Amino acid sequence: MRDSYLADALAFLVTTVFDLYILVVMLRFLFQWVRADFYNPVSQFVVQLTNPPLRFLRRFVPGLGGVDLAALVLMLALKFLERWVVLGIQGVGAGPVAALILAVADLIDLAISVFMVSVLVQVLLSWLAPNTYNPAVGLIRDLNAPLNRVARRILPPVSGWDLSPVLILLVLQLASLLVVAPVRDLGRALL
Repeated sequence: MRDSYLADALAFLVTTVFDLYILVVMLRFLFQWVRADFYNPVSQFVVQLTNPPLRFLRRFVPGLGGVDLAALVLMLALKFLERWVVLGIQGVGAGPVAALILAVADLIDLAISVFMVSVLVQVLLSWLAPNTYNPAVGLIRDLNAPLNRVARRILPPVSGWDLSPVLILLVLQLASLLVVAPVRDLGRALL
């Protein structure tokens, strides 16, 4: 029983450390993808945290069509390692294929979560402090701009009400149910 507590604590610690860094790498990838303000102080913080491993990886993994493949490889490698270590701590014998599939599901889920949180924060800020500028708020607007453009084309404002965030959140939740859940189930089936 005592070993279980220690294993749970160790798994929590490993997951937390890995997930925080993977989140920073994910933000860097997404900021580059949407062409967010590179000189924003928050962007610079993210760049400084992620530059050492990405600079090394870019020697072997070039970008492709504006997509930072090195960041994708780094996220996948870190998430795979995290999954494999945590499953080992928990005593679950996992093959590399199962850990890789679970890592892919986790990364897709993380990207969806980042967009869901950023849309919700942007909505709340538009209600509470619509004309406030903060470097983080600028990045949130930049991050959500591609989603907002598409959603506003599909669902234009009605009588001054912008319902596009509702559409975005609905689509993101559907993506979570229809993409992440089946991929995660596939990975669990291989455990």
